[in-house]
Amino acid sequence: MATKLGTKPEALYDADFYVWSEVQAELLRKRQFDALDIESLIEEVEDLGGALKRSVLNNASVIIEHLLKLQFSPAAESRAGWVESVLEHRRRLEFDLTPRLRNILEDELPRVYILVRRDTDRKFRLHDEHAAADALPAACPYSLDQVTGDWWP
Repeated sequence: MATKLGTKPEALYDADFYVWSEVQAELLRKRQFDALDIESLIEEVEDLGGALKRSVLNNASVIIEHLLKLQFSPAAESRAGWVESVLEHRRRLEFDLTPRLRNILEDELPRVYILVRRDTDRKFRLHDEHAAADALPAACPYSLDQVTGDWWP
């Protein structure tokens, strides 16, 4: 079936994703299931879930980094910015965190921490904060509730 721009759904997907998404939504509304680009729809639905998961993990990463900086860095001038960042990213988590994503974040917290710790260590050392870098715990010192809640070091 030809659609907008006289293009098959599969070709439209590559040519103009936005128009493709409008066409697919309209076909769904009209219940014209035989005309849908099923393979691309499946891929996009999976990508939506993956994007939400990445958003949760990224927001948690920023929170952990700034909690570490608040706890271990001697820098006084940056503290207000770190607090504001933690507040912002906790708010973002509030919007995105479903029960399933909360479970995933809890499972991924050790891996997320290892990555954040590595980067925070490097940043501390770039700012000659070697004692702060040396003080970073090997394992995540924060529980999921501390990351997502109103806890402060």
